[in-house]
Amino acid sequence: MIHSVYSEKDVFLRELISNASDALDKLRLEAYQDKDLDADASDLHIELRPDAEARTLTIADNGIGMSRAEVVDLIGTLAKSGTGELRRKLEAAKQAKEQGASAELIGQFGIGFYSAFMVADRVTLVTRKAGEDTATRWESEGHGTYTVTDLTGEDVPAQHGTTITLHLRAADGDESLHDYASPHVLRTVVRRYSDFIAFPIRLVLPASEAADDAGEDEAAGAEKAGPETLNSMQALWARPKDEVSAEEYADFYRHISHAFDEPLETIAFRAEGTFEYQALLFIPTMPPFDMFYRNTKPGPALYVKRVFIMDHCEALLPPYLRFVAGVVDAQDLSLNVSREILQNDRHLVMIRKRLVKRVLQTVSAMRENEREKYDTFWTAFGAVLKEGLLDDQDNRETLLKASAFESTFSETGTTSLAEYVSRMPEAQDAIYYAAGDSRTRLESSPHLEAFAAKGFEVLLLTDQVDELWTPGAEFDGKRFVSVAKGEADLGDETPDAEGFEPLTEWLATTLDDKVSGVRLTSRLTTSAACLVGGEFDLTPQLEAMYRASGQEVPRTRRTLELNPENDLVQSLRDRVAAAETPADDETLTDAAEILYGTAVLAEGGAVADPAEFAAVLARQLGRSLS
Repeated sequence: MIHSVYSEKDVFLRELISNASDALDKLRLEAYQDKDLDADASDLHIELRPDAEARTLTIADNGIGMSRAEVVDLIGTLAKSGTGELRRKLEAAKQAKEQGASAELIGQFGIGFYSAFMVADRVTLVTRKAGEDTATRWESEGHGTYTVTDLTGEDVPAQHGTTITLHLRAADGDESLHDYASPHVLRTVVRRYSDFIAFPIRLVLPASEAADDAGEDEAAGAEKAGPETLNSMQALWARPKDEVSAEEYADFYRHISHAFDEPLETIAFRAEGTFEYQALLFIPTMPPFDMFYRNTKPGPALYVKRVFIMDHCEALLPPYLRFVAGVVDAQDLSLNVSREILQNDRHLVMIRKRLVKRVLQTVSAMRENEREKYDTFWTAFGAVLKEGLLDDQDNRETLLKASAFESTFSETGTTSLAEYVSRMPEAQDAIYYAAGDSRTRLESSPHLEAFAAKGFEVLLLTDQVDELWTPGAEFDGKRFVSVAKGEADLGDETPDAEGFEPLTEWLATTLDDKVSGVRLTSRLTTSAACLVGGEFDLTPQLEAMYRASGQEVPRTRRTLELNPENDLVQSLRDRVAAAETPADDETLTDAAEILYGTAVLAEGGAVADPAEFAAVLARQLGRSLS
């Protein structure tokens, strides 16, 4: 059953250390409440005693210990924990505001003791309860039975507490069963799962092994004087922010994120009330190398009462905040019995909402008060943050306010939507934008000509996600309108189509497989033509994105708009009007293809058949030079 509950064998040590930490907390509480208790609470600690020769690992604590009845009730009955009653006592003590008793109990994880059988074929437990003169030994090989023996006289340990000795199975790489008698392995496991336990976890080696270990593990130091404390006990999130230096935060950020940069912003807060948790989050300065990898695992590390649960808790932050690193330490969560899988929990939903709100508040505050820092943030993470405009409807307004965009009104830097709206002329009722793969291409697009001529500001959106969130988006009651879609409504009169009907009809017939129609436009001032999509049509960029992801979509035929003031368009009008059968004039047919192809190229697109377009262009050049 234990093997089916746990996915990693290393967690047995986390479970046993957690139980030991629980016992130490219980003793501290009992000693506080009962001044006559015969117990020494001056040096509460946990010891790990590996013995490579005997193939054993001993985990010992000088905590509250257990009576025989408690051993039978708590250890002999699978998955039962005695922490629940103690927690109720602590709650009463908390309400009375008594000082000195810690509420940092691990508790609630009774099945954890049995995880020892993942790595051991025999487990011996010896425990003596504080204030009692007798002790109890419990022993089992994990086959469904156990023996309990009363210890008296010289067999009783001199100190209260619990000692668990694991007779280890042989290491097996294929089974991910490490050598838990190795000091190096113990250091690694403790630092991963139990680094922030409030009590010191000490490694005690036999004298015969201490010298060898000092030589093998340089990180531990060449000379060891006595036991080695393995855990830092420095849970920065549990300390007031004004007591932690920026350097300490930076070191911790690099420790948990495995990054080398400095945190751009540190977010530390504590939530109190019916459900308590602490959070310490970091916004990096540089994007993580795997930020756009498909198998990236987002989310901060999750702890429950300083006990490590999982590295990346995806339920705590949405994917568009996957660059945020940090730690969330909750007082209570609905975990499964192995503490490796979160159950559906309303508390998780509450935490997630609060974390998202705090991160977005921090970004908005950076924008308002620290523009240079915000610009660094936006350059690194703006494209990811805008994914939330697509997925997070609850925070869409906040995200829009916190976002920044390049604009035709500024050659460098960015503008906010609030700034854009404040500059809008009275006659403008929409937020105009152009989407593409680079600012340079967008600025040279024929779609911007009339907007620039009339002084209308256009946002230049160059991230792929912009193609997805802008349709239907609104800000401050103003809808987003693409300059490359629909008929341009810039306050001009509709161009007079008189005399152009033969041209537009002929072009529509000649380019029938490429365009949905041909019309005159006031959108252009210098270019001869441009291509315009319908309001709900896929853009060429979106089509390319779908194809790149393996989804074949039909090519969208867009409308070809003509500039009636352009010399080329006027010449074509005259030639078509003069020709008896324009469809039989190869020169006109080639001119139509070139007109369409240049419209595609002008907006940064690619013609469907470059070789054919080059041949048509060469023929037309040859005629002009002959």
